[in-house]
Amino acid sequence: MKFKFESLIIWQKGMDLGEDMNTLSKKFPKEELFNLSSQLKRAADSIALNISEGSILQSGKEYRKFLGYSIRSIAEVVT
Repeated sequence: MKFKFESLIIWQKGMDLGEDMNTLSKKFPKEELFNLSSQLKRAADSIALNISEGSILQSGKEYRKFLGYSIRSIAEVVT
């Protein structure tokens, strides 16, 4: 069974970013392995998670709300 969001390029790129941030966080200094890496991984994961959640049985207004959450998570990752 394939979900609608799996064909969305933005979701695919969000998944790729999550994997990249997981790999990157493993290279952090020891003192950052728990706090910063945890926050970075959670924010990166939230991007694809919100896209998928918003695309399932949501109105256009609700979908835009979840895309807004994804954008905020992107800003958090960049910061």
